[in-house]
Amino acid sequence: MAAAIKALNAKIRSNPVLDYFCSTHFWGPASNFGIPIAAVMDTQKDPEIISGPMTAALIGYSSTFMRYAMAVSPRNYLLFGCHLVNFGAQTTQGYRYINHWHMGGREQRLEAQAKDGLAAVEDKIGQAAEKTKEGANAALNKAEQLGSQAKKEAEKLTK
Repeated sequence: MAAAIKALNAKIRSNPVLDYFCSTHFWGPASNFGIPIAAVMDTQKDPEIISGPMTAALIGYSSTFMRYAMAVSPRNYLLFGCHLVNFGAQTTQGYRYINHWHMGGREQRLEAQAKDGLAAVEDKIGQAAEKTKEGANAALNKAEQLGSQAKKEAEKLTK
């Protein structure tokens, strides 16, 4: 059994593609790609939930491991790409964090929400006023009809 495993390993290692595919140079970055994928997906979320200290830590982490990927022998371009994507996504998140909390982005968003809310309330008030006006006109018409009927009835009685 051990000889069969040794023979299989020798066959895998003799093929450069399989050798790379079965190495930590491939599986380390492949499993690590969850971090940049999550970071890219987070760029669509509300900037209110971004953690500034964690974003700064991840920028430093990605910078360090981009350098490490080029320092090891053989160079690990997949690891470099993984951390390059993460560095870009975290830098984007860092910009969004700074813009939201320190450059007035939060205030602008709250102001826009307030304007949207005011417009919605004004629209509802306009609709309610229109319905009230329609109801008042209907009541006035009904009152005029009843008044004319009462007048006719009074004229019949007085004749």
